[in-house]
Amino acid sequence: MWEPYLEVVQEKCAEALHILDRFQIVAKMNKAFGEVRAEETRRMRREGRDPALKKSRRLLPKRSENLGDEQRFRLRDLLRYSLKTVRAYLLKETFQQLWDYNSPAWAGKFLDEWRRQTIRSRIEPMKKIARSLRQHRELILNYFRAGKLISSGVVEGLNNKVKVTMRKSYGFRTYRVLELALYRSLGRLPAEIHPRFLLTILYSLM
Repeated sequence: MWEPYLEVVQEKCAEALHILDRFQIVAKMNKAFGEVRAEETRRMRREGRDPALKKSRRLLPKRSENLGDEQRFRLRDLLRYSLKTVRAYLLKETFQQLWDYNSPAWAGKFLDEWRRQTIRSRIEPMKKIARSLRQHRELILNYFRAGKLISSGVVEGLNNKVKVTMRKSYGFRTYRVLELALYRSLGRLPAEIHPRFLLTILYSLM
């Protein structure tokens, strides 16, 4: 979703179907929600109010279906408060319904309606996400046009492993040694992955 990246894709891969999938969108959504929770927590502390959001940093970002019994009770209590964080949480959870659609047309209608509700929420970090989704609407809908078969989750996971290996390899003096470290770290890779593919990823991260 970075503008220079989008420009390069358009220039070099104009015929490709460029997809923004749920991995990327959900990550930005959780970041925006975290900003809302943190700001409201600080404000409540300044005002000397009951810290209702205390110990909620790890609870609220979770999907409701992934909560344990004790966490569900804690969440139920939190949802009784009239807070921006609660409204942002409900917007975040409602947005997850987008991924249940199969039709790009119906997904687009849901996305547009969610965006309108979020713009009216007066919660700035969430409004910022809504404006971004409007800007990238067609790239998001490409996920559905591709039959929801393509995900960047595997690529992101591979990139993360590469970054961790690079940090552990601090001080290595040649790319060849770092390449060997990547092979050792990533383990048994599919035979169709060319050795230079790893270095391509490496170069893109530096």
